[in-house]
Amino acid sequence: MAELYAYTDGACSGNPGPGGWGVLLVAREGDRVVKARELNGGEPRTTNNRMELLAAINALEALDRPSSITVVTDSTYLKNGITGWIHGWKKNGWRTAARKPVKNVDLWERIDAATARHDVRWEWVKGHDGHPENERADELARAGLARFKAQGNGRADQVPGP
Repeated sequence: MAELYAYTDGACSGNPGPGGWGVLLVAREGDRVVKARELNGGEPRTTNNRMELLAAINALEALDRPSSITVVTDSTYLKNGITGWIHGWKKNGWRTAARKPVKNVDLWERIDAATARHDVRWEWVKGHDGHPENERADELARAGLARFKAQGNGRADQVPGP
């Protein structure tokens, strides 16, 4: 049976600024890749943390049925948030230990729901360290943000509407 992996990354030019997310979904049997799929997207004005979250969300939401998957990220914000902090936030009504609203709560709720459908293992890798799949996810994220950067450097007043 194939093992599933999602290599995810987010990128932002300015913070906030135009941003992109990228996903490399891989099914492996042993060391052999049997199937791969690439996803990416972006937003005209966002933050790097939002793009990291959206990469993982889109990876999990792209799966047609409940699956066992390893999500690989270079974001400690994502890894620590989903494996630890989220439990306290939910218990506290989406407030931090300091009783302040959780940032990006819309995406944390969405990733919580997406994670509940699957058996997810989370792995952290050091970014920009030559990990081939992480590097590809980074390329996809940068391609996602390039579409918005080209539209006016991410300034909301210069980005055309829908």
